[in-house]
Amino acid sequence: MKFVIKQLALVCLLLLSRVATAQVSVFACEPEWAALAQEIGGKHVSASSATTALQDVHHIQARPSLIAKLRKADLLVCTGAGLETGWLPVLQRRANNPAVQTGATGYLEATQYVKLLDRPTRVDRAAGDVHAQGNPHIQLHPRNYPPIAQAMAGRLAEIDPQNAGDYEAGLADFLRRWASAMDGWQVQAQPLQHMTVRAC
Repeated sequence: MKFVIKQLALVCLLLLSRVATAQVSVFACEPEWAALAQEIGGKHVSASSATTALQDVHHIQARPSLIAKLRKADLLVCTGAGLETGWLPVLQRRANNPAVQTGATGYLEATQYVKLLDRPTRVDRAAGDVHAQGNPHIQLHPRNYPPIAQAMAGRLAEIDPQNAGDYEAGLADFLRRWASAMDGWQVQAQPLQHMTVRAC
């Protein structure tokens, strides 16, 4: 009887340790969104990216390793606006994870939270590679990050309400540090004001 009680106690301890270390699995299409999720979520988040900064995000292969990661993800974060249209739908279909399908709680498109520039009035093949919804390269403007961070923190809290307070604190800390960094960048960029930039 003592042996059975010890075994039950051990099982309970193992289950409790798993719950204590449970993390929200974030699969990001681009590394900047994986980094942002990690900044906000801290120890509660395990983030990976489908791409690196050295890859052309327009042309990614839906590799088995990416499918396996997306199959286990709780949250999928992508830029959107057609940037990943050549490969993301294939990943979503093959991963067969209802939590991260378009429109689900576990799917977040960053471009939904910022104003897109360069929206074309006319789209045809003669214009080449044109993004009909606007320029999706939103990560190039630092002012785009705060609203996306707020949306991400809210989604993390929705998926993992037990740690909502930590996500709120992580967001506040990120926004404070980001605002300070932006002030520094503006000072550094002042000598560049009114300079003429010529295309090569």
